[in-house]
Amino acid sequence: MKIELSEFESQKGNISIYKLTNSSGASVELSSLGAGILSIYVPDKDGVLTDVVLGYSNYRDYIYDGPCAGKTAGRYANRIAKGHLEVNGKIYKLNTNCGPNSLHGGPEGFQNQNWESEIQDNKIVFTYKSKDGEEFFPGNVDVKVTYEWTENNTLTIDYYATSDEDTVINLTNHTYFNLNGVGNNDILEHTLKINSSFYLPTDETLVPTGEYASVKGTPMDFTTPKALGTDINSDFDAIRYGKGYDHCWLVDNYENNEIKEICVLKEKSTNRELLISSSQVGVQVYTGNWLNDSPLGKNGIKHFDYCAVAIECQGLPDAPNKPQFPSQSLKKGEAYKQTIVYSFKVTDK
Repeated sequence: MKIELSEFESQKGNISIYKLTNSSGASVELSSLGAGILSIYVPDKDGVLTDVVLGYSNYRDYIYDGPCAGKTAGRYANRIAKGHLEVNGKIYKLNTNCGPNSLHGGPEGFQNQNWESEIQDNKIVFTYKSKDGEEFFPGNVDVKVTYEWTENNTLTIDYYATSDEDTVINLTNHTYFNLNGVGNNDILEHTLKINSSFYLPTDETLVPTGEYASVKGTPMDFTTPKALGTDINSDFDAIRYGKGYDHCWLVDNYENNEIKEICVLKEKSTNRELLISSSQVGVQVYTGNWLNDSPLGKNGIKHFDYCAVAIECQGLPDAPNKPQFPSQSLKKGEAYKQTIVYSFKVTDK
């Protein structure tokens, strides 16, 4: 594995960029800003390597970007209703940055921090110390995110965290994919399969109501492969609230810390396929419904709505306020461990 390191200066200090290239030439580019993914070059049916993730022309545009492109969202990915958090009977009022709610840990969430980084055994390890009271969350939390890129074009992300006080945590990766290649058409013809029989209905601010609703007979049913655009204009609350898909699905047959296949995303003109597996209990699918105003894309490309899809394996949104949801609590002295695996393939059809 070839690993190259470069840096650029920013208001967050010197940002480290790592490029990992395997023997076939397929590569991944990672950034210490938000412990994020900048690019993934993988082959199509003709062996042509193309970048399949959304990103920006200027590295500095990743700082405080609205889409959170490619980065590690936290301390709590997704939404916490009204910024209300209670731990051991004590109320914490979090910063709200998405209407009335806290999103991805607030404006100074993990995605907007410059992480420490190093190369370890052909892996890239990012570490961050989140201080007690940061964005009003309790506890000093030590976080580690490890990326490994393999010869068979598989990217594995391992998450690890500990805290010196009881707290909550929910980490995910927020990469947007377009298997056509960046800037080539929208993702509405991409087919998606989700191994989930239930999704989480939400209110108009996209906070879960606390119910588990069957996908059967609804536009939320991806139990068999379906083009993302098939039902994206349906007159259905979940679609209308988000102007497309921006909801969480509950993984079928979830078992704690067991890695399971969750989603398969395919694009027929290139025969590219992305298989996503994870140990997480849920997956948020966001079809890039509000990407028009994103920073200028790579090679000067202008982003547009539905030009890429984020598939975020994670704990359930607002779980700290929904006792019926699987807990996202992190107890003092215990360890948070989760894994996401992106496997890129070329299919026969």
